[in-house]
Amino acid sequence: MNGGRMGMMRYSTINNKNNKQQRVETTVSPTTTVGNNAPIFQFTDPALNAKAATVKEQLLQWCQSKTMEYENVQITNFSTSWSDGLAFCALIHHFLPDAFDYNQLTPQNRKNNFELAFTVADEKAGIAPLLDVEDMVAMKRPDWKCVFVYVQSVYRRFRNCQ
Repeated sequence: MNGGRMGMMRYSTINNKNNKQQRVETTVSPTTTVGNNAPIFQFTDPALNAKAATVKEQLLQWCQSKTMEYENVQITNFSTSWSDGLAFCALIHHFLPDAFDYNQLTPQNRKNNFELAFTVADEKAGIAPLLDVEDMVAMKRPDWKCVFVYVQSVYRRFRNCQ
């Protein structure tokens, strides 16, 4: 399956555009460290790695630009920066300022912050609540991949808005 190379995985497709069988391989190599937020795998092609990192960085910068003027919000990553719910609230409030009064929110009221952000995003913007409030409250360090996916939904909804 891995062609005799330790740690290599290959994925194949068998139909090309003319419906003829064709073998296409993509090779990835797993990483051995997970505790330092390293990805579970990385592409062996450096160009693919750079592109993936760029997308993550671009989304992070987009979030920073939309929330820079909000008190108690400093987005530096897709995990701990989102742990009190205020970053979600600030991002949603930026696009829907009449939906709630951001200035009434506090970092200590995490559950309310998550509920507010996810409910307003769902009801007023049609953004599916992909994250569970109880899970977010239980975690001091949210899973960055889950936050990243949800923030992508926010981006897709508001990318053409100021």
